[in-house]
Amino acid sequence: MAKINSIRSKYFNEGKRIVEIARETKTDVKTVKKYILKDDFNIQPPQTKKTVKSKLDPFKEEIDCWLEQDKLERRKQRHTALRVFKRLQEKHGGSFDCSYRLVATYVAQKRKELYGQNKEFYFALEHKPGEAQVDFGEADFLENGVRCHGYTLNVSFPYSNGGYLQLFKGENQQCLMEGLMNVFNHIGGVPNRIWFDNASSMVSKILKEVDRILSEHFLRFKNHYGFEAVFCNPQSGNEKGSVESKVGYHRRNLLVPVPEINDLMAFNKELLARCDHDMERPHYSKPGMIRERFEEDRTKLLTLAPNKYDESILLAVRTDAHAKFTLEKGRHTYSSAPQYAKTEIWARLTAHEVIVMDRDYKEIITHPRLYGQMKRESMNWIPYLTQLSRRPAALKYTGIYGLFPSPLQEFLEQSDRSSKKETLKILAELSEDKGFLSAVEAFLAALERGAKDSDSVLAIFRRLNTESFEFSPVLLPNDVPELPPLKNKTLDYDLFLGRSSQS
Repeated sequence: MAKINSIRSKYFNEGKRIVEIARETKTDVKTVKKYILKDDFNIQPPQTKKTVKSKLDPFKEEIDCWLEQDKLERRKQRHTALRVFKRLQEKHGGSFDCSYRLVATYVAQKRKELYGQNKEFYFALEHKPGEAQVDFGEADFLENGVRCHGYTLNVSFPYSNGGYLQLFKGENQQCLMEGLMNVFNHIGGVPNRIWFDNASSMVSKILKEVDRILSEHFLRFKNHYGFEAVFCNPQSGNEKGSVESKVGYHRRNLLVPVPEINDLMAFNKELLARCDHDMERPHYSKPGMIRERFEEDRTKLLTLAPNKYDESILLAVRTDAHAKFTLEKGRHTYSSAPQYAKTEIWARLTAHEVIVMDRDYKEIITHPRLYGQMKRESMNWIPYLTQLSRRPAALKYTGIYGLFPSPLQEFLEQSDRSSKKETLKILAELSEDKGFLSAVEAFLAALERGAKDSDSVLAIFRRLNTESFEFSPVLLPNDVPELPPLKNKTLDYDLFLGRSSQS
């Protein structure tokens, strides 16, 4: 427009000729004349592209049909542009004379229509105080120096934009329930309505429209705490957008750099306190602080249930000849004790532990719960000590040998078969009484004192593990006479008793 304005000004205001203006502005004479004669300067809407006929038009309907059918097939078994091109050549022969580039361009365009982003309209949802949204995310962490792939349970309160975070090694039912209960107990109440996705830990089957078949364990949990559970439509993250954004926010602000953890349960308590502190900031769109609006959320919370819900599940498992059993479709193996080989026992699963029990629910051993898709084994050798005392030659080839401190290993290597059997038997008895560490401590104390026999080890063990009692002095009544000091204690004592020392 600046150039057009200059041309018209030179002609109408300065009186210059068209040829002269063209030379000065380095513009074609016809163009100068067109701008001088132009009398309508309204902005014209952009012209729509005219549909250009293509040689591919007769085949587009057929291509569309193939690509539509692909939506029902596995992603890796769908038509590529090259496969579409070859099928058209095979089917139509010489009548198909389109280039591969023309076919590939059309297939790419059609795929965008079929698989591109859904251009739906989303209403801005209004959230009431006391409602919450829940979702899992992913985050790595270091536990005792070992890198773990973890899952974050995020609880968001959309009204206030407050939120809480818990970290687990899995995203199963026990992790979900423990994380929610940790949040409930921390804030002193239960959200009256909680929005979830359709995870298999809660939803057994999605029916038509809004109906869901919920797992029995989740139904028990829901009724125990009294909240209303609302489930989003499949692939509709916008319905719980508050927690969707909170997943990323928590990861960036609470888990960067990658946290180094010694005790995961203690770290989760720390995270709750850090989430409280995070609310001391302005709300992104409402006046005031998040903390102030969260207090409104708290006024609408349901009262906590008087009894804690047991989130664990109890499974009957059968052991093999090595007294081991597997979980998670054979991926994870756990040990029990030799006397339970080839029998049916109980396994109680929590978010963090697998508690192995006999048929009378007496605890045998407790393992840390294993996670991941790789095959792994948790082997606790302590219950196998008695069995090893009968076969001491196998000791060095078991995992328990590495648990012994160096002095005890050296002692066992220097011992004959009989001494090894006796040592392992004592360790087994002492471990069952007071624990493996106390048993090893007693043995080390005995070795330091030069004692190597079982009686000496047992005596030292009892001394280390028996409480010492302090007795108050006995006060005698005033009417009891005080005894005179005895010079020759034995003789004087006999005389005091009226006996002769000669008798």
